[in-house]
Amino acid sequence: AIRLKRFSLSTERSYLYYIHDFIVFSGKKHPRDMGQDEVRAYLNHLALSKQVAASTQNVALAALLFLYGVVLDRDLGHVADVVRAKRPKRLPVVLTRSEVMRLFAELERRSSPYLLELKLLYGSGLRLMEALRLRIKDVDFEGESLTVRSGKGNKDRVTVLPNSLQEPLTEQLEWAQALHKKDKADGFGEVYLPGALAKKYPGAATSWSWQYIFPARNRSHDPRSDRIGRHHVSKTAVQRSMRKALAAADIVKAASPHTLRHSFATHLIEDGYDIRTVQELLGHKDVKTTMIYTHVLNRGGRGVRSPLDV
Repeated sequence: AIRLKRFSLSTERSYLYYIHDFIVFSGKKHPRDMGQDEVRAYLNHLALSKQVAASTQNVALAALLFLYGVVLDRDLGHVADVVRAKRPKRLPVVLTRSEVMRLFAELERRSSPYLLELKLLYGSGLRLMEALRLRIKDVDFEGESLTVRSGKGNKDRVTVLPNSLQEPLTEQLEWAQALHKKDKADGFGEVYLPGALAKKYPGAATSWSWQYIFPARNRSHDPRSDRIGRHHVSKTAVQRSMRKALAAADIVKAASPHTLRHSFATHLIEDGYDIRTVQELLGHKDVKTTMIYTHVLNRGGRGVRSPLDV
């Protein structure tokens, strides 16, 4: 049922985890024999006993609503009286321009293989998985743009390709193409295709245009198709590389690869770019989401002069 809806593999894994956890918590009864009361008790358990984040509780609720509404064809109705884990209102962590440069200098000093991916997050405002899922056909060197396919909310968008990254990106493509040619010579060369594209275009999975820009160094097994192919690099490896570089560069902020996207937006607004332009580049549905970066700009006295300095 999840695959018919074309949900991502990560969503599939999350839903299966929380459905299984719900069944175990409820004494291993079949979900068909349970209903609102058991769902309510489980969600309260997550909030009160496990003290999970609000987003985690929402994923669990979505999984159970899917189970009952789509798989078992039963309407749970309004699951009332659930203790909701409160989502804290926090400002995003943003690196200063000098901190970004220190981070990249440290990654370069360490010869990190993920420097280019992280520079794209800051230079183009990409989410980590959006960068890792980029395909060859998504790059337009002449138009200096990147096309993000099926981003958050399953939306496509076009964002800027930094001029300073054109040369290293060209070198990356040459390396990826050599790897792809070797795969094909060895009888492999397939890449994962979304939806039913593999059936609609039988040769697309091995074509150069559909390959990932940042392929993994080793071939892997696709858990859905059971085929051996080459996926993109692991997000965990990129996160680990940045974490080590942050520590070595003496940057004490609780930053992650996503912080570079926050920094991209904040620095654009700081440079005077229109909020609507930044909204389009980030792919935000509502401008209110983008407006949070204006609050970041006002933080730390940028918009206010301290009376101590008067």
